[in-house]
Amino acid sequence: MFASLLIANRGEIACRIMRTARRLGIRTIAVYSDADAGARHVREADQAVRIGPADALSSYLNIEAVVAAAVATGAEAVHPGYGFLSENAAFAEACSAAGLVFVGPSPDAIRAMGSKRAAKEIVAAAGTPVVPGYQGSDQTDARLAAEAAQLGYPLLIKASAGGGGKGMRLVTAAEAFDAALAGARREAAGAFGDDTVLLERYLTRPKHIEVQILADQRGHTLHLFERDCSVQRRHQKVIEEAPGPTVDPVLRERLGAAAVQAARAIGYVGAGTIEFIAEGDAFYFMEMNTRLQVEHPVTEAITGLDLVEWQLRIAAGLPLALEQSAVAAVGHAIEARVYAENPRKGFLPSSGTLLAANFAGWVSALGEDPYVEGDGYSDAYAGLRPDADRAAGVRVDAGVAAGDQVSVHYDPMLAKIIAHGPDRQTAIRRLDAALARTVLVGVEHNVAFLRQVLATPVFRAGSYTTRLLDDDDAPVSSAPDDFGALLAALALRAQASRNGPWGRSDGFRLNLPGGFQTVLVHDNQPRSVRLDRDLGAGADGYERGTVDDRSYRLGDVECSGARVVARIDQQRVAGRVYCVGQMVHVARDGGTERWQLPSAQFDSGLGVGPGDRIAAPMPGQVIAVAVQVGDRVAEGAPLVIVEAMKMEHTLRAPRSGRVSSVACAVGDRVEEGVELVQLED
Repeated sequence: MFASLLIANRGEIACRIMRTARRLGIRTIAVYSDADAGARHVREADQAVRIGPADALSSYLNIEAVVAAAVATGAEAVHPGYGFLSENAAFAEACSAAGLVFVGPSPDAIRAMGSKRAAKEIVAAAGTPVVPGYQGSDQTDARLAAEAAQLGYPLLIKASAGGGGKGMRLVTAAEAFDAALAGARREAAGAFGDDTVLLERYLTRPKHIEVQILADQRGHTLHLFERDCSVQRRHQKVIEEAPGPTVDPVLRERLGAAAVQAARAIGYVGAGTIEFIAEGDAFYFMEMNTRLQVEHPVTEAITGLDLVEWQLRIAAGLPLALEQSAVAAVGHAIEARVYAENPRKGFLPSSGTLLAANFAGWVSALGEDPYVEGDGYSDAYAGLRPDADRAAGVRVDAGVAAGDQVSVHYDPMLAKIIAHGPDRQTAIRRLDAALARTVLVGVEHNVAFLRQVLATPVFRAGSYTTRLLDDDDAPVSSAPDDFGALLAALALRAQASRNGPWGRSDGFRLNLPGGFQTVLVHDNQPRSVRLDRDLGAGADGYERGTVDDRSYRLGDVECSGARVVARIDQQRVAGRVYCVGQMVHVARDGGTERWQLPSAQFDSGLGVGPGDRIAAPMPGQVIAVAVQVGDRVAEGAPLVIVEAMKMEHTLRAPRSGRVSSVACAVGDRVEEGVELVQLED
């Protein structure tokens, strides 16, 4: 085994690899960009090395800088994690040339499977079924359009060199093909440095099933059962589970055999994943990921195996001390990915400073003592709270803590929360409870949305497909209710009472019963909130709360630090409330509401008619401007494309009109709320 390991990645995967390395007594070395100088993976490593500025091309994707850091620190091996350089054959070769062990497959295997086109040719020759499509070398627009017409619609355009939904477009009609092809190529080139694409028939009600494999240097290959990764948004996985709820023993055996067959066809070594698209009993090879997957914890949960440990053992030349018959799946596990994004605004990524970070029950907030991780990481269920989480069947893989900056430069995933139980329904209940206990303040996030997904009848039944989040019965993120506004007002009153007349307890009143009134704004919608108490009540003895014209009975109010509890119409309501400047953040039941005090209204939009001002919805870089001053546009026409957190976001005209100003150009970096285009009648 190795004495020292450099982790060529960041965030939750770097922290997760360090957890196993610590248990094995391996010294860990982190690398970081300027944007991550104070990041959690840097703080937790035994040693950390700066490798460049914030943009990934100059830091985490800089092969020379990463290899130089490994050599300078005396690392024996390099673990690439997932993303960035994890499936880069040139990086694996550079590590080998520098005398470093690359924890992953050979460069030849990475190249073979890194091209979706080549991968399909190899596995098809070995007898594995593949999805009908076009993977040819002729990449001209005309040839691709002709192949698309022959294949038929709907179809998928996919980047040949990568995954994660980058460079992927669903095309439902011929007239949309050219624009989708241009967008897929542009995004693929930016994410992978290669704009080669392939075409695939789009199955209308498919399941996304993948099989985890392990293979040692002696040719011994195992499958570790399947994962159902069909809950996806924009082709990005959101919730994964193992085993697949609709996979019977016969299909499971067929999937495992096909995965092992595909891995052996290229002489694969290490941990990898074979991804299939399935309908009914039929399944087709899609691609192979020659790395660890984001969703690997659900496989660890049901098998009891630490996949990072086995990666390290295999890279060190040790054999797989397991036979296929000895690998058993116990119980059920489900993972939810927590992203910094806004479900109410089309899942736009969010950035900012985390004021509080609480995953599944542990609170870490600015000004509070954060939990200090111990050494209880000896099994697959360890997380932020080793003893309590293991007992509850919950694991957390987090890459952030309170005070950390969520940057616009990288993927918006903050953490993964994994629940394991003896059966699927128990795992769902445990995951939902863990999400309900999660508090994130400072950025928008998707935790409440994840709970809504878990609650949908089709997910509960296990019969969902990759269309779940596109169908009419898909969960819709709800607007904040009156209870959140009342908790915000209670916290504001408690804050004011420390220095003002509201805190007087001597019975003094001026003519009328005591009360507290404010206006709170959420998504530009003002709410008038009033708290009233009778003449005989104490400082916190409210009897009535009013939001606009709706009245509620209040009682048993408790404000202790950030924690606010009240009985509202005989219902006990609890949350954590953080008052920061002119913003009041109310976190409860997994969701976070951001209420704004009136004095913090945006002045930049005053005097502009509705729908006239098109502003940047998030910080990012302008990569395309489709209009000029004087152009007439129809409602829905593309105006500007902004790239943020490795994804493209097209801003469209909210109504018909004439472009009166364009305040951006290709290459500009823009902040959230900055005006980009203005329309006039």
